[in-house]
Amino acid sequence: MRDDRGETLIELLIAVVILGIGAVAIGAGLTTAVLASDIHRKQATAGATVRDYGEAIQHAVATGGYVACAGPGAYTAPSGFTAPSGFTASVTATKYWSGSAWVGSCPAPDKGLQQLSLQVAGSDGRATERVVIVIRKPCGLGDPICA
Repeated sequence: MRDDRGETLIELLIAVVILGIGAVAIGAGLTTAVLASDIHRKQATAGATVRDYGEAIQHAVATGGYVACAGPGAYTAPSGFTAPSGFTASVTATKYWSGSAWVGSCPAPDKGLQQLSLQVAGSDGRATERVVIVIRKPCGLGDPICA
């Protein structure tokens, strides 16, 4: 007759606690996986966007859009480039070639080489990607820089 007695309240409470801990652990794992996936997707989007931004600037410069002694605001909106929704693209720094080194202030005259630091950032702060590109002034006939 002892075997037909059933479970005690304490045994049921322990079983419920163990199952609850397991359910919370699984839920937390799924939440972490979803959050990590979202961050990775935003980082991948920012990485592709910053490369697209750099290519758009290089294309603009190659088609006559070079700005001598340009500041960071000179190349903010090249034609053919639009940042995806929720992302902003910007030029964070500009350096100039002095003939022997990259410098922060434009030498006179402009040597025709600029180093731009580009950044694309998500509006929620979860993804920021940076790239540095070098742009060169296209040579034209009679251009003293290209001689």
